[in-house]
Amino acid sequence: QVQVVESGGGLVQTGGSRRLSCTASGRHANRYTMAWFRRGPGKEREGLLCSDRNGGITAYNDTLRGRFTISRDNGNDNAKSTLYLQIDNLQHDDTAMYYCVAEWLGECSGRWNGAFWGEGTQVAVSS
Repeated sequence: QVQVVESGGGLVQTGGSRRLSCTASGRHANRYTMAWFRRGPGKEREGLLCSDRNGGITAYNDTLRGRFTISRDNGNDNAKSTLYLQIDNLQHDDTAMYYCVAEWLGECSGRWNGAFWGEGTQVAVSS
């Protein structure tokens, strides 16, 4: 299993940018499929972007293309994998708790039933 920890949240002005980090630590972390989700106030959880264990990227919401991008760094060993979420031109509607998830040999199209979730990092966008 892995531990998932997010960081990088904070208060950002409209139009600003933010890079969130998610680190999965544990044996064979580089073989986990990882993804970013968010939940805004009064909204349901929303999938953003996913990085599978083969390096493929899946976007769950095409309307976010161009503003949301992910990249992944597996480091020099297989015990740590970091997934970054770059958010540009932040809007008020982007205010949310951003969560990262990792699943062993998972699929981006899966239900994440056996996944490990982080506690989230809060992004607040001020107008």
